[in-house]
Amino acid sequence: MDIPRIFNITESAHRIHNPITPDKLAALGAALRLEAGARVLDLGSGSGEMLCTWARDHRVSGIGVDMSRLFSEQAKRRAEELGVAHQIEFIHGDAAGYVADEKVDVAACVGATWIAGGVAGTIELLARSLRTGGIILIGEPCWRRLPPTEDVARGCLANSIADFLVLPELLALFGRLGYDVVEMVLADQDGWDRYEAAKWLTMRRWLDANPGDELAKEVRAQLSSEPGRYAAYTREYLGWGVFALMPR
Repeated sequence: MDIPRIFNITESAHRIHNPITPDKLAALGAALRLEAGARVLDLGSGSGEMLCTWARDHRVSGIGVDMSRLFSEQAKRRAEELGVAHQIEFIHGDAAGYVADEKVDVAACVGATWIAGGVAGTIELLARSLRTGGIILIGEPCWRRLPPTEDVARGCLANSIADFLVLPELLALFGRLGYDVVEMVLADQDGWDRYEAAKWLTMRRWLDANPGDELAKEVRAQLSSEPGRYAAYTREYLGWGVFALMPR
């Protein structure tokens, strides 16, 4: 079980696999007013930066589940590095359908709502692990500006304009699903730069070291095209945020 190898290559040097910066990740943890001993479930936990830093800074414990074998191993090493391995368990596995054995204070899926078919399904999945009075965290793209054409939306790597909502509509969707939005931390263009541009050096270093690899042509094509595509489309039109929700 693993994610497509191209993502393991392009994001192998990332600690955070979405456009939120370390400062904003820390701000989110502080905004949630996490108490020592709180339990956190993170579905699609990537390289574990959220769980590991919150375990260090707020003394929480928890479980992270991710399909990438590479990212899961990186998460375990990060927990050891920060001295929190006794507080956090990382599971290499499919987060789709995962429900915690013990109810948690925070149930999160930050940037991987595809695991349950979108926002509504992922909220429903997370709610199955949530204790009464707990908080759900959803990380999800939204349009900064509505693309003028479907071609522009596809330039943002969406299938269509309908794939994402503008921010007010996304917040309204959470309300229709029966949740209060109690906090949010939004990515900015700098966060997008750090997430996307960091891939380019990783790709170049990988190409230099692996010229004969079967994916070399694909990685070369991405490195040649991605800076221009990103600058023209994603950076200008696509937003992203983490939203804290509590059931009404």
